[in-house]
Amino acid sequence: MAKPTDISPVAVSLYFLPVTLRVPLKFGAETVEHLCIARVKMKVRDAAGRTAVGWGETPLSAAWVWPSPLGYEEREVILQQFCRELASAWAHFEGSGHPMEIGHDFEKTLAAQLAKFNEGRAEPVPLLGALVCCASFDLALHDAFGVLHGVPTYETYNAKYMNRDLAAMLEPATPAVSFEGLYPEDFLTPRRDQLAAWHLVGGKDPIREDELTGEEIVDEYPVLLRDWIRADRLKCLKIKLRGNDRDWDYQRLVDVGLVSMQEGVDWLTADFNCLVHEPDYVNVILDRLLEEYPRIYGMLLYIEQPFPYDLEEHRIDVHSVSARKPLFMDESAHNWELVRLGRELGWTGVALKTCKTQTGALLSLCWAKAHGMTLMVQDLTNPMLSQVTHALLAAHAGTIMGVETNSMQFYPAASRAEEIVHPGLFKRRDGEIDLGTVRGPGFGYRLEEIERELPAPECEVCRGDHG
Repeated sequence: MAKPTDISPVAVSLYFLPVTLRVPLKFGAETVEHLCIARVKMKVRDAAGRTAVGWGETPLSAAWVWPSPLGYEEREVILQQFCRELASAWAHFEGSGHPMEIGHDFEKTLAAQLAKFNEGRAEPVPLLGALVCCASFDLALHDAFGVLHGVPTYETYNAKYMNRDLAAMLEPATPAVSFEGLYPEDFLTPRRDQLAAWHLVGGKDPIREDELTGEEIVDEYPVLLRDWIRADRLKCLKIKLRGNDRDWDYQRLVDVGLVSMQEGVDWLTADFNCLVHEPDYVNVILDRLLEEYPRIYGMLLYIEQPFPYDLEEHRIDVHSVSARKPLFMDESAHNWELVRLGRELGWTGVALKTCKTQTGALLSLCWAKAHGMTLMVQDLTNPMLSQVTHALLAAHAGTIMGVETNSMQFYPAASRAEEIVHPGLFKRRDGEIDLGTVRGPGFGYRLEEIERELPAPECEVCRGDHG
């Protein structure tokens, strides 16, 4: 039965914001030096005719979402084209209800929209790419709902505002689990404003002084890992590995681990970049680490996505890895159905990302928690508004430890306007970020206080007379 709080999207504006990285960031086999941020303004309307505007934003990280022999710029342009098509689809979408319900219904149409878009393409856009394109629209919808009703969006994930419970959107893997009468609120934790911040140790980052080439950028930010740890008082480091060079990966873990022990870092995690095809690749590294450097082994809190993106095509039994360390899905966890498959194959945790849509992240969160899986919230090097929604998810998710946050490493200047209003969110102090300034209806962006001049919109689409 419909509620008076239900909304429908009626107009959409799409913006592209280019950013340049201060230092290169390696994704798998690629190195990224610039990318595009998709920002969306969405107008919604309730049955009484009241309207409100919400905002959402996501990096279109072509290297991460779409590994391909196509050039980076070509893939980015194609993702932008799909965003334009989604702008029209969202503005004319006939669904109404709570954003969880609209988002769920819209995503059920996404595969068909993507298939049509991919017709005739030698290199089709993958589903992960489509989700990242869709995420800004979905986030804007969730923000607009809270703004319209004058409440924080995270206070609306319950029976007061939702027409459908989780049983209408999720299927349990066992009769012992039921979603009847449950809502996302039942799986969320009380908001935490201080979160441990994970620093990304990129594959090209120098660890020791003898690795310096003299060509490093000279600015106000550290270069060596030891200096980053001291400057931000870091306690958690995520180590990017190659995934196809076992000796290099092992030595990288040792090198970072030794510096970490000397500098008082508590936790490490290893990201193998989805390039591993045999569990023994990881197992041999872990076993050797346990034997030769047991302290570093103990500091490894979990292992992130060693294996290929496409879980259905690469159904690798990973129980032997997760028996050694918690094993988290990231790129493979497109939706809760794939989380279910991952659990069957031996994965024990899920790395959530708002760039796969707010709706999808919350549904995966609920399914994973109901089945005893552990959670993390991983970064897509989120700047500006995308950092707000990214951190808010971590603040409510109950993660294994804090949140990965690295935009201040790779393009801090991109968020200068937002940092003035939310200083604790864009600088890491005492090894943490602070969400205390994020408040108000919707996602609490406080946009009226952020002095950012946007470019002309790429497209503006409205339905009927609701523009």
